[in-house]
Formats: sequence, structure tokens, C-alpha cells
Amino acid sequence: MKLYPVIMCGGAGTRLWPASRPSRPKQFIPLAGNRSLFHETVVRVAPLASDGGRLIVVGGAAHREWILDQLHEAGVEAQVLLEPEARDSAAAMAAAAAWTAAQDPDGVNIFVASDHHIPNQEAFRSSALRAAEEARAGRIVTLGVKPTEPSAAYGYIHPAGQGLSRVESFVEKPDRGKAQRYIDDGYLWNSGNFIVSAKTLLAELASRAPLIERAAKASVTSGAGDAVMILGDAFRQAPKVSVDYAVMEKTDLASVLEVDFGWSDLGAWDSIAASGEGEIGGHIFEDAEGCLARAPDGILVAAIGVRDLAIIVESDAVLVCDLARSQEVKKVVERIRTVSPQHADFPSRPPETLAAGATRFRDWLRARALPLWSTLGQRDDGAFAEVLALDGRRVDAARRARVQARQIYVFARAGLMGWEGPWKRIITSGLSSLEADFVRADGLMRTRLAPDGSPLDETAMVYDQAFLLLALATALKAGVGGADVQARGQALLASLLERTAENGALREEGTHPFQSNAHMHLLEAALAWEEVSDASVWKEASDRIVRLACTTFIDPKSGRLREFFDATWAPAAGEDGRLVEPGHQFEWAWLLARYASARRSEEVLAVARRLHALGREGVCERRRVAVNALNDDGEMRTTRARLWPQTEWLKSALILANDAPGQERTAYLEDAAEALRALWLYLTPDGLWRDTLLENGKFIEEPSPASSLYHILAAFAQLADTAPVHGGMWSSATAFR
Repeated sequence: MKLYPVIMCGGAGTRLWPASRPSRPKQFIPLAGNRSLFHETVVRVAPLASDGGRLIVVGGAAHREWILDQLHEAGVEAQVLLEPEARDSAAAMAAAAAWTAAQDPDGVNIFVASDHHIPNQEAFRSSALRAAEEARAGRIVTLGVKPTEPSAAYGYIHPAGQGLSRVESFVEKPDRGKAQRYIDDGYLWNSGNFIVSAKTLLAELASRAPLIERAAKASVTSGAGDAVMILGDAFRQAPKVSVDYAVMEKTDLASVLEVDFGWSDLGAWDSIAASGEGEIGGHIFEDAEGCLARAPDGILVAAIGVRDLAIIVESDAVLVCDLARSQEVKKVVERIRTVSPQHADFPSRPPETLAAGATRFRDWLRARALPLWSTLGQRDDGAFAEVLALDGRRVDAARRARVQARQIYVFARAGLMGWEGPWKRIITSGLSSLEADFVRADGLMRTRLAPDGSPLDETAMVYDQAFLLLALATALKAGVGGADVQARGQALLASLLERTAENGALREEGTHPFQSNAHMHLLEAALAWEEVSDASVWKEASDRIVRLACTTFIDPKSGRLREFFDATWAPAAGEDGRLVEPGHQFEWAWLLARYASARRSEEVLAVARRLHALGREGVCERRRVAVNALNDDGEMRTTRARLWPQTEWLKSALILANDAPGQERTAYLEDAAEALRALWLYLTPDGLWRDTLLENGKFIEEPSPASSLYHILAAFAQLADTAPVHGGMWSSATAFR
């Protein structure tokens, strides 16, 4: 029997205001100890799925970051189902059951609340396993907690007997006097935990609440393979009712297992105080007894001569109440929603729109990055710096040919978009320096020079020559160069084509001679040359590389782009052959979309769209950045994330939005907005950037590599070419004006 624990993250916890509010409900904050209730619940129930099942979390889309961050902190993986809007417990449980049934028709769900305090984890798991045996036989089992006092805060269950028995009835929250009579008659607290097979729950819903069952099933049909899935719009059509009303009060299958472990739903400040672990922050009590004080860092609570008070401090609100009247906080919240709604929730800033991000991006490039890299980033002799320190200092480092060519492209492209800096002088001197320092006697570029200008590596990489071709074409388009540049470009291409294998692919130098990446940049260069030359060789080169991409580089079954191959152009052996880079998936998608537009090829455009969709596999759900590498089955190989994949994600989403219709276009533009927000994580206010984001959310402390400016500027150029993102206020030719 496989178990599928389900953590239900609904509920706002209004009785725990001001600490608990809609954007940060109580389950995600520490209330009884140093870890949140959700974190504790994850640790408590995850082991139940260890025999082949899977932990499931159902929560609101607005709480996505809370859920993913705290799952990460707990070191636990889960299937996350996000509700587009809250529809109460019946619909949430139905969606989890529908997902479970689709994976395992015999799977048993253990539904638990995310905000319950159960110190004895082993006792809980033991009870859940016993209940699961009964659930496998078709019963719906709830855990009934043996009461320790008459409480008006909980519902009650009337069991038919002791231990595991049939449920006679469920009773709503009583007053204190009636609660005592219930305890005397053997009633149990209703803990709100349910253990039931997915098929039994869905069958009961189909019989007693069919609208819920149909909506739930329909909501999990799309994206079912995603670890984080937003339930479909069908979920919004589910009636908004609790599982108690929809099923438990009507079913003939209800059983209750009596448990006597410590349990509390920590629903109000009195129960937090009773846990003995609820205090946070500094306080000084003078003749004050039985009080609970909570305050953020930097705020001190002092109390004199008071008894049994909750003193709860947040940055924008303070609650002082008699602990005996904690249940009445909910009434205060209702008044706050009317008279001071800004205090009903924590202030929040909506995500930056694509239009706003595009304008900010333009201003950053125009006022910060381009001026900095055109001055400190270029020497008097025209050579470009390889890196700049984060404090703006030049750093002595070996210089690569590709970086020199990329910087020429950057400033030529900036000039074409209206940048008013001295771009012609920059690219002219940059070309002169490149020719003098990097070009060998045969017209090809050597790979690398020492800081003093002496050659370090004479190898002529296809990758590097592709960037020289791109630089020459872009400079020519910007008006720098003439017939001599045209001839130079064709001669360089002819030299590269001498390396062509039987299938039309080029052999690269170095440790990976059979690779897709060098071809990608050669395609970019050929497409650039098509814009400035009528020579047929450029279109022929583009056509050849696109055919290779569609027939050789992209796996025909998975649709993913591979990086390395063997001499027969089959996938390389071992880990090299399994490598998939999300950034290159996006970059190829962008290039293929450009090619498809030029050739009016729907077939190639479809390939580009699929590559983009598969590139999205590499976007980390928790940090919302594109990581460096996957395996060929889509599994993440590393969670490190460099800057450049974010720019390629942005470019791909933007270009695909250009020709997409209606809702598909909107989806691509929203994807682009997310990619731009990811890119902003890396950029510094002064025109520099950080390159590598680690799993822990910190960046490696290292100088800014000049090579990234090529990616950054190309991303902005695509933003400028996608008019809707900036409301048509500027075009690609006037983007910097």
C-alpha cells in the first residue's frame, strides 16, 4: 500500500492577527518553537510516503514562495498543487485525490492540516498507518483526539465505541457547558485529519457532491507532470464547501480512530500561550504573570502589573487582549477590514510589469552599463577588458578573442538603437585592436592572450570565429566597414566550412570537437550577415545549421537539445551525452524563431516553441531562475544559475510572443516578465553584475565578466523589437533616445 500524505494549506488564521494575515497565514510563521507549523507538519508526515508514495501540498497560488521555501528548508520534495482561488476543503481534497488516483488508482491519502501542533510525531505516524489499513478497505477514517478539557474551540465526534469505530455523528463547536457533557459521554475532539483512499473519496464526492468531483478532476488534467502545478480554471467552478458538509456528515463510510497524543490547532493566542513556546523577541515583565509577548527584532515589550494578556507586536500593528478572550480577535479583524483595511494584511508590492522592467532596463543600460564598459571597460589601445571588479576597478586577466568580438557587437548594436555614446570610435578602435592582437596570418583568430598581450593559445575555435563574423556583420550594419568587410566575412566563412563533416556539421577544436554550441553562434552570425549581404552563402549556411539542429542536435523523442556528440554525431557517451542546458534551449529557440520568421516556416517555428517549453523545465520553481544544467530526462543536474540563461529565457519568450495569437501571446509576455525579473537579481545599480547564483540564494563573489554584456544587450535589443512590452513608446531604432 502506497501512502500519499496531503498537507492542506488553506485558512487565514484571523484569530492570530496581527502576526497571521492573508499573505502570511499562521502555518508559515513560527508559533510554537523555532520552525513554522507547516515546516513541522512536513517533517511529521513526509516519512509516511517513503514506500513509493509522494507527499502532496495543496495551497493557494499566493503562498507559492512560502510553500517552496519551507519545503526546501525541510529538505523534502513534494507535489505542489496550487489553487487559483480558495474553494474550501472539499475541493482541495478532491484535487489531491484526483492527482493521486491518476498516479496510483489504489493510493491512500492522509489529509492533514498544515497548522496543527503535534509534538509526538511517532505517535501520529503510528495512528495514521493504523487508519490507512482501514482506509484501504474502503472506509473514511478521521482521527479523534481524546479531550483534555472542555473546549468551545473544537468540533466533536460521537464514536460508536472505543479505539477504531464507526462515527455516530459529528457535532459543531459547542459552548463550554455542552462541551463538558460531550466529554462525559465519551465524545472526541475532531482533529480535522482524514485518511481515505483516493478512489473512495472521489466516489463519495461523485455521489454526494458531483460538481466538486468533476471540477477537481478537470483541474488536474493539464500540467500533471509538473512538480508545481497551478490547478486549472475548472477548479474555480467547484462549490465552496467544507469536506465535513460535502461528505462526512452524509457518508455511511465514516470511522474514527481514538488517539491520545498531544494535539492543538493553535487557533488563537491562548493556545499559543499554553504551548509554552510562543514567545518571540525581547520583553521585560515587572509584576506581570501569565502573559504572552511577541515582537520583531529591534522592538522591546515592557509590561507592569498585568495578568494573562497577549501582547502581539508587528511593524504596523499591536494587539493587546485578555488571553481568555482570544477567540474574539476575529471580531476585531472584521472591524479592521472596514475601518483600516491596510492593516488587515501586510503591505505588498506587485511584481514589476514587463513594460516597467523594460524602461528600467533601458535606463540602466543607457546611464550605467554602457558608459562604464565603454570607458573603464576599454583600454586606450582599443582592447576590451575581460572583467571589471565589482567596485569598478580593472582586473588584469587573460583576454579571450570571443570577448573582444562580443564587445564590438555590443557597441555596434547600441549605436544602431540610438545610444549617443562614442560607439563608432569604440568599435573602430576595438576592431583595430582585435586585428592587431588576435588575428593570425591565416585570417582566423587565436583563442587567448596573456594580460601583457602575448599569445597563450593559438587555437582557432569555430566558436570564436562565429563571434568575429557576428561583430563584422553588426559593425557593417552600423556603417563601419565596406566591401573589404564583405569579402573578409565570406573568406572567413569559407575557411570554417573546410571543417565540414559528411553530415554538414563542423568539427570544433578542443576537448569537445562534436558539439552543437559552436553551430548555434555560427547560425546567429549567418542570420546577421543575411541582413547586410546578398551573397547566397549566408542563407545556405543558415539553412544547413537549422537542418542539423532539427535532425541531429535536437533529440527526436524528447525534443531536448543535446550539447555533445561522438564522431558519428550520435549522443556522446556518459554524462556529456546527457547534458542539456536550459540557456541553450532558449537561445536556440530564439534563433530558430528568427529563422522561421525570415523563411516563413511554421515547421521550424513549432520546433522553437517546443524548445522554449522544454527550456522552462530548467526554471527553478523556488528561486524562479533558469539553472545551468539538466539531464536529458529533464532532471536538474545543478541548481546553480548563471546570468546568461536568464537573458536567453527573456529573448526566447519575447520573440515567440511576436507571432503568437491571443492568450498564447499573453502567456509568452508574462513569461518574459518573469525572465526579466530573474535577470534583475543579477544586475547591480552601477552597471555591473554578478554571474553565478548559488543554491543558498547567495552569489559567488567574483568580478563581472565582460562576456555577459553581449547577452544583456541582445536581450534588450529583443525587448526593443517586441513593441507591446513598452506600449509602442519607442522602437528598436530609437530605444536609447
